[in-house]
Amino acid sequence: MRFALTLAAGLAAGSVAAVSARADVDIQEVTSPSGITAWLVEDHSIPFTALEIRFRGGTSLDAPDSRGAVYLMTGLLEEGAADRDARDFARAREELAASFQYDSSDDDVSVSARFLTENRDEAIDLLRTSIVEPRFDQDAVDRVRGQVLSGLQSDAKDPDDIASNAFSEFVFGDHPYGSSGKGTLDSVAALTRDDVVAAHKAVFARDRVYVGAVGDITPEELGEIVDELLADLPETGAPLPGPAELHVEGGTTVIPFETPQSVALFGQPGLERDDPDFFAAMIATHILGGTGESRLMEEVRVKRGLTYGVYAYLGPKDQAAILVGRVGSANDRIAEAIEVIRDEWAKLAEDGVTEEELEAAKTYLTGAYPLRFKGNGRIAGILVGMQMEDLPIDYIATRNDKVNAVTLEDVNRVAAELYRPEDLRFVVVGTPEGLDPDTN
Repeated sequence: MRFALTLAAGLAAGSVAAVSARADVDIQEVTSPSGITAWLVEDHSIPFTALEIRFRGGTSLDAPDSRGAVYLMTGLLEEGAADRDARDFARAREELAASFQYDSSDDDVSVSARFLTENRDEAIDLLRTSIVEPRFDQDAVDRVRGQVLSGLQSDAKDPDDIASNAFSEFVFGDHPYGSSGKGTLDSVAALTRDDVVAAHKAVFARDRVYVGAVGDITPEELGEIVDELLADLPETGAPLPGPAELHVEGGTTVIPFETPQSVALFGQPGLERDDPDFFAAMIATHILGGTGESRLMEEVRVKRGLTYGVYAYLGPKDQAAILVGRVGSANDRIAEAIEVIRDEWAKLAEDGVTEEELEAAKTYLTGAYPLRFKGNGRIAGILVGMQMEDLPIDYIATRNDKVNAVTLEDVNRVAAELYRPEDLRFVVVGTPEGLDPDTN
């Protein structure tokens, strides 16, 4: 479930940024009077600003006996704040033609705002109350809890969600990454308002906040807004969970589930985002299972018709790094699809890639990169992501140079080191033929 407020119709037309789809955006670092850092891209062509705020930790900050509390808390931020109940809060936001969106993941809680320059002060004041003074009224807690429980019941019938949860549990064990941040039916049913208040206190603190803004706003104005929104938060929040120990052993786990098509998630340990070989690994993984004409698509779909889609990607998280993929196929063909994927995994490690594949991957990755910069909101999100990954402020301008600097020798060396078919684990949900449950 994604908790969001819909962008008002009057603002929707302005949601496409005047910042062009190019990768040379001018980023300024802003320090608020109280010392909070924000990154800004000024664009005064339309009277509109996108603001992105993220707090590191996310659902991983759940107390062990309160799984799902951060997720539930995030969904309640728009359900009333300060002297406004849920209905009054929604009405005030609509009258301002503003958009506030709240979301959570394993590693962060995000607050995304869009507002017009003409009523910026009122929009910021309303947004501040949702961050600093959420009400968490019991009727709202009960209502949103019901929505979460309904979503969990639906997830329990979805092969993809079943596979994702089982794969995470297998790989991450007792670490918070090992269970769904939404919680379970039992854990969410047991959550109290006190648990929600504790989750808010754990997440919203100044020692873990990152801010990005794009639009009709000056550095001085942004500094004042940041302090208005965040200066009243406590300095520190709950401790981060620490690195996850990956428990990945090669083999196949089958979870029986009545469905005409089996779903398989597969993966092995990956590479941290700050590893000097990350770009080489990214290129190798794109060649194997990325968007477009990847080896897996060619071998699994085009040549054999075993699936409509198969992919693999690097998934660096704050506390772990994994290389993961997905495939879906008919129950009587999933075993063959898995065999082909294992073979291609081994071929990449043993034989590497060709110069032609390398150049095609570079062309795609460098050409697609500027397309990410469409819309003030997307750019604000990128600014925050760069900060959270500790990337330099000129990264956007230099990223494609880093991709182009990767050599064939680099890619093949990293592929040989990173891709380990003996560690490749498949978790299959369905009634697959030719695969025994819980084999290793």
